[in-house]
Amino acid sequence: MSERSERTVRTVSAEGAEQRALQLDGVTKSFGTTVAVNDVTMELAGNELLALVGPSGCGKSTLLRLVAGLVGVDRGTIRIGASLVDDGTRRVDPEGRRVGLVFQEHALFPHLTVAQNIRFGVRNVPRAERDRRVERWLDLVGLSGYGRRYPHELSGGERQRVALARAMAPAPTLMLLDEPFASLDPNLRAQVRGEVVALLRSIGTPAVFVTHDQTEAMATGDRVAVMRAGRIEQLGTPDAVFHEPASRFVAGFMGDASFLPIARDGRHASSELGAVTLGELNGASDGALVAVTRPDDVTFVEDPAGTAEIVGAEFRGSTWRYDLRLASGITVHSTQSHLVRVPVGTAVRATLVPGHRLVAVADSE
Repeated sequence: MSERSERTVRTVSAEGAEQRALQLDGVTKSFGTTVAVNDVTMELAGNELLALVGPSGCGKSTLLRLVAGLVGVDRGTIRIGASLVDDGTRRVDPEGRRVGLVFQEHALFPHLTVAQNIRFGVRNVPRAERDRRVERWLDLVGLSGYGRRYPHELSGGERQRVALARAMAPAPTLMLLDEPFASLDPNLRAQVRGEVVALLRSIGTPAVFVTHDQTEAMATGDRVAVMRAGRIEQLGTPDAVFHEPASRFVAGFMGDASFLPIARDGRHASSELGAVTLGELNGASDGALVAVTRPDDVTFVEDPAGTAEIVGAEFRGSTWRYDLRLASGITVHSTQSHLVRVPVGTAVRATLVPGHRLVAVADSE
């Protein structure tokens, strides 16, 4: 299954509550003197996949646990669908929220078979219906015929698929996944992630993925919410968050980035490597700005008279990442084909890749 299948996100309107899978308004949670989640407001459309990404300790897992009902909010409100589930004084228990939970550790019952694990969450329905759901979900996650096996007889990827099937079998209105692929090796991780995303899209179940992996966030989310110190720093499509970062923090966290000082003349701006775009989100500040450069923005040619120098090289299989020290002393990175072999210490002339215009952000964290 394709990891980046076509994305269709319905617009959430104020009058269309049935289209809103999740709504957070001013959600705040503290543990002692530590504010883990700070005044978070956001919405999730009825068939949307949201990737919640940020560094360790930024509050993303706490936010997911608040939505699940595992902990309660101090202030603010949480609505799932049209139902108010937490307002700081009244809280609906997790089992009353109709959410499915998948964690990194799988949390399967080792003494139960695969079928029994999936059946565990399906209650208050006739046995024949429970059995039908088990078989349906085994088929959907590609594990038909595995029902009588035990968790220890499965691979890590297979156990994660069982955990997903168990969470989905009760027909939740919202899925919450906390670092669900972190324990898998890189190749298996990409495969299982693609399968899970394709499955959620095919059945139209909205979901929130928590991850610390920027690539994973952009691969899974219709939108990406970047968290920092308990707040949402930026919320937007993967393209917007990557190419139009709202802050220097977002620019640096969401990918390999270097920062160049900017010279401005009215609405025109330039950097040591070329023209800079002053966008509404990232260039409105009257203070100092810096240009964001990604490795694919920068190219170079060997030139004994060049003012840049190769000061580092890292082989990445199909590409090389070169570190270039510019005349100003600032280092930027450049991605080149594996066929481009340039020794460290070589003088080069660095330029922007044709068509690339750098984007500015405020020079502050």
